[in-house]
Amino acid sequence: MSNLPELSIITVNYNGLKDTCEFIESIQKYVLSLSWEIIVVDNASRINEAVILKERYPYIITIRSEKNLGFSGGNNLGIKEAKGKYIFLLNNDTFIEEDAFNFLIERLNSSPKIGAVSPKIKFAFPPRNIQFAGYIPLTTITLRNDLIGFGEQDWGQYETPVCTPYCHGAAMMIKKEVIDKVGYMPEIYFLYYEELDWCTQITNAGYDLWYEPQCTIYHKESQSTGQESFLRTFYLTRNRLLYAWRNRFGMVRWIAVLYQLLVAAPKNALYFLLKRRADLAKAILKGTVAFIKLEHKLG
Repeated sequence: MSNLPELSIITVNYNGLKDTCEFIESIQKYVLSLSWEIIVVDNASRINEAVILKERYPYIITIRSEKNLGFSGGNNLGIKEAKGKYIFLLNNDTFIEEDAFNFLIERLNSSPKIGAVSPKIKFAFPPRNIQFAGYIPLTTITLRNDLIGFGEQDWGQYETPVCTPYCHGAAMMIKKEVIDKVGYMPEIYFLYYEELDWCTQITNAGYDLWYEPQCTIYHKESQSTGQESFLRTFYLTRNRLLYAWRNRFGMVRWIAVLYQLLVAAPKNALYFLLKRRADLAKAILKGTVAFIKLEHKLG
């Protein structure tokens, strides 16, 4: 009988000790129906929080990176250490309140074509509205899409499992064999859009992605960067352009990139200037320039 865990749960910690502790304790408390390991990647926190976490929870695996590798780089470090048949990437600012990970595994096992699955995600704080119940596809040129159910009260309207064009980066379970075939999450993004690119690669390889509502994750949402921060605005601007460059082809690629450069970026910058947020307008400019200067965009 194998001693290997069925599930490898990976989370990236960046100056988030309190959240990460609550995350670990919720898994320890509720996930009793399957074998698991928790891998915490400390992504160059100001102090070595990997050491503190290992002392508090000796049963977890901790990895300390002295350099901030971003969301994708941190997760990739954890994936390389994972021993489970299934890999569950979970944000450290999430928690659970029931033993339901098995429903995600059952969804993955329901067809060899299913490569990855995300649960229902709800905001952690009252009134606990829905954050994610699937995605609408990105538009071809403008690269806009919506999260299904976002901000809605949950009265059971999204209880049917469905195929989705993308999984949610905050909670995404994937078969290890899919990663072996497709490769690791692209690290060129650093923050934002990397999971959309990865999901595109997975679907291009012939797999389907699913939303499975029998499991619910509670998400505290973007406590590390803020909803309107310079960092968030910079990377969203740069990486929307980067996604277009990597995942659109021929004339469509150029139209999508030029739309972002000549329409979306100026419009968003003007919006922030009118809101007296010159810092965010500057972030858009810097993100645009960073994309133009970025080498090896397809690497």
